[in-house]
Amino acid sequence: MQEKKQKVLELKFNFALMKIKIIHAILGLIILFPTFLVGQKSNPELKWNLSEDGSKYFKVTAYAQVWMRYTQVNPGSKINGYGVGNIYDIGIRRMRMQAYGQISDRVFLYTQFGTNNFTGNSARFGGAYFHDVVAEYKVHRDLISIGSGLTGWSGLSRYASPAIGSILTLDVPLYQQATNSTTDQFLRKLSIYAKGKISKLDYRIAVTNPMNAYNGSPNTTKIDTGMATFSPHHPHMQTQGYFKWEFFDREANAIPYLPGCYLGAKKIFNVGAGFINQAATMRQKGENTADTNRYVAMTLWNADVFLDLPLNKEKGNAVTFYGAYTNYNFGKNYLRMNGVMNPTSTAIGGNAFPMIGTGSTMYAQAGYLFGKKTLPGDARFQLFAAAQYSKFQAKKDPMLMTEMGFNYFISGLHNHKISFMYQNRPIYTGQTISDHKGMFVLQFQAGL
Repeated sequence: MQEKKQKVLELKFNFALMKIKIIHAILGLIILFPTFLVGQKSNPELKWNLSEDGSKYFKVTAYAQVWMRYTQVNPGSKINGYGVGNIYDIGIRRMRMQAYGQISDRVFLYTQFGTNNFTGNSARFGGAYFHDVVAEYKVHRDLISIGSGLTGWSGLSRYASPAIGSILTLDVPLYQQATNSTTDQFLRKLSIYAKGKISKLDYRIAVTNPMNAYNGSPNTTKIDTGMATFSPHHPHMQTQGYFKWEFFDREANAIPYLPGCYLGAKKIFNVGAGFINQAATMRQKGENTADTNRYVAMTLWNADVFLDLPLNKEKGNAVTFYGAYTNYNFGKNYLRMNGVMNPTSTAIGGNAFPMIGTGSTMYAQAGYLFGKKTLPGDARFQLFAAAQYSKFQAKKDPMLMTEMGFNYFISGLHNHKISFMYQNRPIYTGQTISDHKGMFVLQFQAGL
């Protein structure tokens, strides 16, 4: 009997001790948590310094972009085989969590986790996944670092690797992500890369092992007969690079993703150029009936300019401009329809339009940020407009897509903002334009 009482007392003591430890742990987190939040109240960051001077650190960020929209759908749009009219819907355009840092003098670790394009028409429980997993070694100061993994360190253009938290418009020029989800995973590629800065030159070069274009859907739509498609054979290695000359302030290059707007916080003027090349990537019909399959290289190149300029430091107003010219050769008549977070079941329905293909494209976007005293408190207001003009080999009429809208920065920064945009896109019948349709989008972005 005495032994039982002793055991009961021991259990009670251990339980009480465990509760004390839990309470201490919770109190410790409450006390320490503010030390992890670095920066001003309006722009805190979750960061752990691993060295006294902060040169070694680990950081976590999180972003969500929720879209509410009305779409005038393309003719013949269907869901589950049934025709649909214009659609109201709500969707998660992007959700991201980044965890990264300089974990030793020479080793940098970067991971990004999240999901894209979740709507009421999406498969349930699809779940989030890793967008990036990268290990990087600093060879010599800022001059050169080498890394490898699933990464956005790639070539071609500024917005081939965009920073989603600071987009000027509601979305980036997606045509610059030329093989998005065809031979890569939402622009990320299995690569080994080198990056760095030499004086005012910022560079990135990479060698990529392309993903299987036929693992699932090849994401190509044969709109016209004789259109080139991706080869089913084991792919050749892909080479790529992007080089920009930074005339004024230098941009950070710890991670590959480049901002769309600095809200006047920096004085930026960059001129850049890039390329992507891969041998025997595309398969197309030969010149005669005996030559049924002909394999050609995928050759893509781009030149662009980016300006983010504060106009008056006291007022805080600023202008942003981005312009690009691209030339794509995916083989004869290659053309891909794409619709952002398409609300229907078919690739050519919903809000899709000819976005990527063999031919040339000019793109421009511009924004004006009003002064700090335009709205009460810390809130800011910005107007923007954008246009994509493409002359595709597969279409007689040039393609023109236009966008316009505004950003309302709740705390004066990108991490909390409400945006509205109207997009107008062409509708093709065969090779010519027969109509235009629109899409209205309201976005709420929240991030840390």
